[in-house]
Amino acid sequence: QVQPVESGGGLVQAGGSLRLSCTASTTFSTYTTGWFRQAPGKEREFVAAIHWDIGSPYYGDPAKGRFTIAGDNAKNTLYLHMNNLKPEDTAVYYCAAGRPVTYIYRRDEYDYWGSGTQVSVAS
Repeated sequence: QVQPVESGGGLVQAGGSLRLSCTASTTFSTYTTGWFRQAPGKEREFVAAIHWDIGSPYYGDPAKGRFTIAGDNAKNTLYLHMNNLKPEDTAVYYCAAGRPVTYIYRRDEYDYWGSGTQVSVAS
């Protein structure tokens, strides 16, 4: 069982960058790990995910061209590098892990969730 813990959120101006991190006490190496986000009054949506064993990344529409997901095996840490942030990126960002994950965009494919980290983008 893996328990994700997020960090790195904060307040940033539009056009700025942030890096989110997600760690766990047990290895991510056999999991698919991803980032989801939830804005007030909206459903939780898929941002990005990666299969640790093969390293292939997947991106949801909000992330394409601006965000990069990466995993560091040595540190057992998942990252989400976010560039050119926009006010509509304001949300709580959650790290999730699951195995096996077939439909990588679906929330119910992930069994383990962190408590989230707030990202706020000011215009």
